Parts: sequence; C-alpha cells; structure tokens
Amino acid sequence: MIQVNILEAKTDFSRLIRLLESGKEDAITVARNGKPVVKMVLINEKPVSDRIGIARGRFSVRGDFDQDNKEIADMLEGGVL
Repeated sequence: MIQVNILEAKTDFSRLIRLLESGKEDAITVARNGKPVVKMVLINEKPVSDRIGIARGRFSVRGDFDQDNKEIADMLEGGVL
C-alpha cells in the first residue's frame, strides 16, 4: 500500500487507478499533512448473490447439528454453564 498527498492524488489520479486495476497496489492511502484521510481500493464486482451457496455440496452436516443450540444460547446470555 502506498501513501500519497492530496495534490499528488489530484495530479496523478488516473495513474493511481491504473496501479489498483493492474494489481500492483491493493490500496492507496491519500493523506492531508501526512495524516491518512482516505483509502482507495477497487470495488469488488462480484455480487453477493454469486457468493451465497458457494460451498453447497462441499461438506455435510450431522443430523443432530442443532441439538445444543439452547444450551449454547443460555451460556451466551449468562446462564449456568
């Protein structure tokens, strides 16, 4: 990740975007007076709907998987261990 000042970001905006698009940089921080104020990153173009269910069929769950839910909920809510 590189850091640039605001003037450099304004002057070289297209170049900075190309660095992100090419993968040479994963993020670029823009600073004012040496203090980071903005982080530029690429937008994840893969919609959430394409990620949901990605592991379907890759593992199996036991039939009694949910049998301890009440006990776990009681512990998290401050119940008796």
